[in-house]
Amino acid sequence: MLAPMHAVMPARADDDKKAAVHKVTQSKSYLMIDPIYATIVNNDHPAGLLMIGIGIDVPDETLRAEADHAMPVLRDAYVRNMMAFAATQVRTWRQPDVAAIADRLQAVTDRALGRKGARVLLAQVAMRLTH
Repeated sequence: MLAPMHAVMPARADDDKKAAVHKVTQSKSYLMIDPIYATIVNNDHPAGLLMIGIGIDVPDETLRAEADHAMPVLRDAYVRNMMAFAATQVRTWRQPDVAAIADRLQAVTDRALGRKGARVLLAQVAMRLTH
């Protein structure tokens, strides 16, 4: 007589370990923000995309928790500000003013969080033009 067969379920890797998370830095005070895209306008027509990569450094733990909680509001404010900037200040024939971008994003951060203490770190600014 044959012995009854028992189904054996394979152990799931995530039962014992959490999935690996890619970290840009080991700093606990750094909050990464997904890239921001804004349309570049030339002669009232879309002429390309402006891509801005940023993160914010928030050494104060309480403010960092507030910034993390307010991330959807921060991101919305960044996108709106960069959309206005790209439509009015960015031109297809010259590089965007990275100092102006950093200043604008810092002002948005301070205003959205209601105080200073979170420093915007500009990682990348790139333009992709359509021809």
